[in-house]
Amino acid sequence: MPTNEEIYEEADRLKDAGKLDEAAAKLEELAAKDPNYVLAHSALAMLYVKLKRYEDAIQHAIKACELEPNDAFNFTALSVTFQRAGKIPEAEDAMARARMMQGR
Repeated sequence: MPTNEEIYEEADRLKDAGKLDEAAAKLEELAAKDPNYVLAHSALAMLYVKLKRYEDAIQHAIKACELEPNDAFNFTALSVTFQRAGKIPEAEDAMARARMMQGR
């Protein structure tokens, strides 16, 4: 059975090859196998934004924040995800949280 890292790397290769749907499917497999693997969720959020599947992107970006609630990067990524989905107030809230973590 492949490790989390091996599955993630395979998804990354698929993404680099332009096979975004296949990369997303591989990452969904990883997230199902290990729901606490934060990289799967953050990568899925980014891929789903590219695929214009904004609600799916938001779900995974939120999950990454839940898994690592003290990581300012995750909240910055959540903000960008909300922006792309046209949810500006939510984007501003996520960015404010990221800035608080960074001491700004």
